[in-house]
Amino acid sequence: MPRTIDYYFSLMSPWAYIGHTPFMEIARRHRIEVNYKPVFLGRVFSETGGLPLAQRHPARQRYRLVELQRWREKRGLNFNIKPKYWPFEVNLADRFVIAVAVSGKDADPFLRRAFAALWEEEQDLGNPVVLAELAEAAGLDSSSLMDIATGSTTEAIYALNLENAVSGDVFGSPAYVLDGEVFWGQDRLELLDDALKSGREPYSPDV
Repeated sequence: MPRTIDYYFSLMSPWAYIGHTPFMEIARRHRIEVNYKPVFLGRVFSETGGLPLAQRHPARQRYRLVELQRWREKRGLNFNIKPKYWPFEVNLADRFVIAVAVSGKDADPFLRRAFAALWEEEQDLGNPVVLAELAEAAGLDSSSLMDIATGSTTEAIYALNLENAVSGDVFGSPAYVLDGEVFWGQDRLELLDDALKSGREPYSPDV
């Protein structure tokens, strides 16, 4: 039975975008099953003591912009630090990812297109038409997925993901949870890869 990683993220998160492709490469190399768990970051922050970006000290906001430039270069990406349609109302986009998973499809192709659309092409992921176009481009049936995304099932799963995140000590995006051990941030991917290579027991705060 393959090991599983719970992948907590939001399409709003630039760090989830930056880390998505290398994370998927790690997962496939180690034959890990990915459990996609989009979460609403505003609630994650409020539940765990974090602050929305606009409420953070200006020094932290400035440092974030520098870090985005560093990681853009490090990952060999070409994206807009301040895209035109960011921030946006993210609930539908996140729930659309849940709908893809619920329908039994791999969410990775859609996520790659959606992340690129927001950060590289400056498209509005808050627009249902844009989401539908991205889904079709990923070979998915946008009509049926939109019905699922706007229904009660994805609403319940989205709420449950938040509950699971908070109870599992997840406080930001992206977070990769392997056997209960949280790896927060795409800059922890090397440590996640090391843990998978070694097969070690998970670390715990109960030392």
